[in-house]
Amino acid sequence: MNKNSILRTLSCLALTVFLAAGLLGCGGGDRKSGLTSVTLSEVAHSIFYAPQYVAIEEGYFEDEGISLTLVNGAGADKVMTALISGDADIGFMGSEASIYVYAEGSADYAVNFAQLTQRAGNFLVAREGDPDFEWTDLKGKSVLGGRAGGMPQMVFEYILKKNGIDPEKDLDIDQSIDFGLTAAAFMEGDADYTVEFEPFATSIELEGEGAVVASLGVDSGYVPYTAYSANKSYFDEHPEIIQGFTNAIQRGLEYVNSHTAEEIAQVIAPQFPETDADTIAVIVGRYLEQDTWKEDLIFEKESFELLQDILEEAGELEERVPYEKLVTTDYAKKAASN
Repeated sequence: MNKNSILRTLSCLALTVFLAAGLLGCGGGDRKSGLTSVTLSEVAHSIFYAPQYVAIEEGYFEDEGISLTLVNGAGADKVMTALISGDADIGFMGSEASIYVYAEGSADYAVNFAQLTQRAGNFLVAREGDPDFEWTDLKGKSVLGGRAGGMPQMVFEYILKKNGIDPEKDLDIDQSIDFGLTAAAFMEGDADYTVEFEPFATSIELEGEGAVVASLGVDSGYVPYTAYSANKSYFDEHPEIIQGFTNAIQRGLEYVNSHTAEEIAQVIAPQFPETDADTIAVIVGRYLEQDTWKEDLIFEKESFELLQDILEEAGELEERVPYEKLVTTDYAKKAASN
């Protein structure tokens, strides 16, 4: 689904569910616990977001008076749709989705308030290991990629261009496979490479069907890959929930930045029952080594402008949008100072 398709989907859905969302609302109370119910829609359920799962498993949200419901949105377009429809209070995704909606002229647009990851979390997987891999090896090859206009695909193309490779002419990128299904398609098909998040990259290796040959996080450099956002109206109505949520995520961030991969794996293992703790530790170690997680959640202007640079280079942004409108750092700064 490209940017225009996302916008059409969001516009139609917003029109049809606006009244229902207003009646049902979000952020209601949990009568049994006395906590405030908050629904979080995440772009994917991945070990890449370990600080979030630490916050859940360690009870940091409950400490802030929040009863959290976590929903896997399976893609930034679907997470943004959940925000617009009122099915989610907070969205966790690449901030490009908020830029697209703002650029379309939405009045109640999503505002980003906490940046979690500072590197891409996906890896390039080949049929066989290659310690001498170079990005130019992709010329003339077939690769299973991501959705047009989404961060995984744009960062991939950003790296290709940095290495003098034309994404449209020098290789064949298949973008027809749904999010989360590329690993299975790779193992069943004949593509030369696939771009995968964890735990899928490691799963392919464990199945003996391929090997990680490059990290997009390392080769793209620091990029604002994922952030938390909420509709502008939600900030007006529930600033205390936003602050409590940010406080909980900050504590999760501090935990992963001060513990070993094995300790982190033990904490978040209940979130990934299909993956054994040793494998989780390997994956967490990979992310720690590439400096994936920030020390705080402050979404700096420089990072936001880099994101817009990437969008422009990908041909997904016609006019730049103001940082001051789409990002607030107040909650992250307060959480970091606690």
